[in-house]
Parts: sequence; C-alpha cells; structure tokens
Amino acid sequence: MITRLLTLAALLLTPSASWCAAPNVIVLLTDDQGYGDIARHGNPVIKTPHLDRLHDESVRFANFHVDSYCTPTRAALMTGRYAHRVGGWGTISGRNMLRDDEVTMADVFRHNGYRTGHFGKWHLGTNYPYRPIDRGFDEWLGKGDGGSGCATDFWDNDRVNDHYIHNGRWEDKPRAAYECDVFFDAAMQFIRDNKRRPFFVYLAPYNPHNPCSIPDPQWAARYRDKVPANVAYFYASIARVDENLGRLRAFLQAEGLRDNTLLIYFTDNGTAEGEKTFNAGMRGKKGSPYDGGHRVPCFLHWPGGGFDKPVTVDRLAAHLDWLPTLVDLCGLRLPKPIVFDGVSLKPLLADPRAIRPERTLVLGTPQNQTGPNPSPPRYGVNCSVMTERWRLVNDKELYDMTADPGQQRDLAGEKPKVADELRAAYQRYWTSVSARDKGWRGMPIIGSAQAVEVELCSEDWYPTQGNCPWNQAAVAGGAGVFGHWPVRVAKDGVYCVEVRRWPREADASLTGIPASQKTVDAYLRDQPVNGLLYGGTPKALPVARVRLKIGADVQEIAVGNQDKAAVFTSKMEAGPADIEATLLDQAGNALCSAFYVTIRKTEPTK
Repeated sequence: MITRLLTLAALLLTPSASWCAAPNVIVLLTDDQGYGDIARHGNPVIKTPHLDRLHDESVRFANFHVDSYCTPTRAALMTGRYAHRVGGWGTISGRNMLRDDEVTMADVFRHNGYRTGHFGKWHLGTNYPYRPIDRGFDEWLGKGDGGSGCATDFWDNDRVNDHYIHNGRWEDKPRAAYECDVFFDAAMQFIRDNKRRPFFVYLAPYNPHNPCSIPDPQWAARYRDKVPANVAYFYASIARVDENLGRLRAFLQAEGLRDNTLLIYFTDNGTAEGEKTFNAGMRGKKGSPYDGGHRVPCFLHWPGGGFDKPVTVDRLAAHLDWLPTLVDLCGLRLPKPIVFDGVSLKPLLADPRAIRPERTLVLGTPQNQTGPNPSPPRYGVNCSVMTERWRLVNDKELYDMTADPGQQRDLAGEKPKVADELRAAYQRYWTSVSARDKGWRGMPIIGSAQAVEVELCSEDWYPTQGNCPWNQAAVAGGAGVFGHWPVRVAKDGVYCVEVRRWPREADASLTGIPASQKTVDAYLRDQPVNGLLYGGTPKALPVARVRLKIGADVQEIAVGNQDKAAVFTSKMEAGPADIEATLLDQAGNALCSAFYVTIRKTEPTK
C-alpha cells in the first residue's frame, strides 16, 4: 500500500508523460440508484458485473455525498457550488433552472479547447437560456427535463421507440431503440467523431428513475421471485445501465482511448426503490436527510493517471467537489474567477490519508415555494449538516457516524455543544446562500435569436392555486389547478401566442383527448402512487373560451370543438412579464390553466 501511495503522489505532484496530453473526461451519473444498488456493495439480489469490475479497478469514494433529489445534485455538480446558491434547488416550478450567470463544468472544458457533449437527463431547464446548448455544451441529446412522462417530455414517450431533443429541437421521427441504449450510443458516436481532440462527455441516463419501462420483461423476470415487482423493474433498469457501461468501456478500449480517458461514475441521490432489499446499513432513501438519501457510490478510473487499481478514500467528499478537482487534475483554466463551495480532491487521490482541514457540508433539498429554509421552527428542515464524524439532521437530531452509521441513536441531548456548533455552521451557510436564493425562480427568455419559438408547459408553472402538474398523467387528468409563467421578453414586438390543453404533437383538440395514451398508461403502470398528483385517466374538458393575460393586457376568444389551439397576437415590451392562460367553460367559469403555451415573435413594433 505504501508503494501504491508513493506512486500516486508521484503522478499527481510531478510532471510526467501521462499529464502532457489533456485527458478526456466522462462523467456518468445515474438517476435514483443508491449506494446499496450494486452487487459489489453487498446487494444479494442485483447483478451488476460491469459496475463491479469498475469498482475493482478504480479509486472508490466510500463517504461520498450528493443532495437527496435530482436537480440540486446536478446544479452543484455543474458549478462546484451549493444548489441553493446557484438557483437549482427544486425540481419543478422554475426552481429547477440553473442561474444563467453561473459558469458550468461544460463552460470550463470548452474554454480549454474540449469538445463537450451532454446525453441524457439535464433537469436544469428546457428553455433558453437554461438548456445544455446554452450552458457550454456543443452537442445535446435529451428528452423531458425531469424524465420520461414529464410534462416537458414528448407526448407518448415511454422509453421505448421515443422522440428525442437534439440540440434544442424535437426530432421528427422516433428512434427505434430503448432510451438508455440511445444515450450511450449517441455518446459513443460523439466520442468517435471527436477523438482527435480532448472531449468532455456528461452521460446521464434517466434510469433507474420511474417509470421503469423496459423493452423486454425478461430483464425484470430474473428478479421477480426475490423482490416485489416494482423493485424487480427498478433492478432491471440498473442492469441495463450496467450492460451499457460494459459496452462503453469496451468501446474506449477498441478506439484506443481507455488509458487517457478519466471516467467518473456516481449517482444523483439515494435509492428510490431498493432500500428494503439492501441499503448497506443506512437509514433513509431518496429525499431523506439521513445518509441513505444522499450517500452514494462514486468511482474514479483513469489508467493514464495511475487510477486503475482498487484504492478506497473514506474521507468526506461530495458532488460539488468534482469541478474544482477536474480543474486541478486536467490543468484547466477558468473562464472567469469562481468561488467554489467544493474543494479539490486531488490531495486525497495522491494520499487517501492526507491531513486536511476539517470540513463541514450542508446538504438537503426542502421543497417549498417561499425559499429553501423558512425561519424557525422549520430552520434546517430536510437538511443534514455533516462532518467526518457527526450528522445534525433536521436541526434537532445528532448522530455519531463512527459509532452509529445506521443513525439510530440521537445524541443531541447528550452532546448539546456539538449540536450547537453544527447549528451555527448551518446558520453561516444559510446566510451565505440565502441572499441570492430568496424568491428565485427561472424566467425563460422569449423573442431571442437563440430560441425563435418557445414552448412553456405546466411543469414550469409558478402555481397560484393548487399543485404543479409536472407529469403527463396529471395533464391527462385535466387537473383543476392554476399557475402562470414568469418570462423575460428579449425585444419589443408583436408575438403570436398559441394556447393549448395538449402539446402540439398530441394532435388533440382543446375539448378532446389524444388518440394514443401510451405515455399515460406507462406512467400509471410503473408508478401507480409516487409522483402522481391527480391520477392519469384522460379527461375531456368542456372548453368554450380561452383567456390570455400578459401583464395588464387581457384577451379572451371563443373556441370550437375542433380547435386544437386558441391563437392570440399580443404586443409585448422588452423586460419581465407574467403569462397566464386560462381555459373557460361556456358560462365563463375557469376550468384550469392551460398546460401548454407556444410563443414566437412575428414582427417588431413600430
């Protein structure tokens, strides 16, 4: 072991041939897979041979943490800064949009001559200026912002033979393949096309997040006699990612890219389904402030850098450490100064036992509309304040992780001084991040040259009454709820505004239902309870009139049974605006807000 550590130190601290060529970088981030959802971590049911092999050939971070939901982890990963600081602490309602003045990981790599590609889940905004192609990526292949079957997804997508967004536009024809395979195929094609220069690939499959639709039931059948059906499909989705990881690694070897490619694998939160089967002794799952909600697997593999043999780092590390670490490892220049919340892990890669200052991390993603953490008594709700030894959970429970890794014995009453020190650390954190975060919600830009046409949907509503209909099942159910979209208008002009109950591709009238219900059926089958706000049975609405309100301008028109959209023209001035569209019945009663609005600029004002 001593020889191994000296070798790592020499590679990291002295010039060598392996450092002369900029390494390629692949970040592989799976969705909803927990620390215990890997065979090598002790899971007695799941089969993950390729992840097991990567584990055996990598630096393994055994005390690695993320936020407990999708968007915050991705926001922190992309910026090296706390999600509450950069605007991406929620998953819907504009709270998922990464501030457009933040520098992303892709910005940094592109600034250093890398070709940059993102394949899979983004969940940091679907409209300009929040899309991957607005945030440093040269190539983007994706789907709905939050996942398959979300309101931002193409209607009828269910992971098999789906439509995809390619560089900001939905493709005309579906791809005859399974979603996970499509993203790995696209990433490998991007690498093949750009292998003569350094590349950065952010590969983020939606798997194993629900709905766990899979093309072949046999993938789940192998687990059905050992775990409940929902877990069998969940494990089958992980197995599909595992198979694709094997394909990716074989591809890198065949293309002569294995040695000079730095591969990082981790997941975006704790397990969504597997905690009762195996959770590595942890308490909690996705969404929880206990370690089961945010401690995840993390491997780094880079043969050319000396990282292709098993080494375990058990020091506290997190997702927001990866950007500063890659800046160090790859010798990158920043496009502008950045104050990182994360720290470089380079010293720990050189020596996992290296002495470094005690650090405190604050992780947690409370879901509310007034701000991440209101004033007491809800101070620190759904939050973990962490050191190497201690966890302060929800501002009141204290756990000694060295003696109680399962977080069963609350020591707050016995160790009040420790609890108070961690509360003070939280208050310093909150003071630091709250100034920018208070009241934040993303505001898409309309009327810009970068996005001539913009489609707004209910997943990005700012609710005014009821909850946000974030998935297609809720849209299909005709939820009687209301919301509006805050936007920024790029230029004064006349705009065409199409108000719809269904997205354009559903090809259904305001009063009817789509001919196909594939997506809705898939979402209900695979996710019968979690996430569905109103049920998904398609419901016709007696829409007779549509009202459009933009600022102080209010228009209303009648529509017929065959109309698929109510079309308005509106003069809009540059600057912020609120857009609200309401579906009305014959008597003028409000049924709900429209779920989709498409806006494009027609001509300048005179």
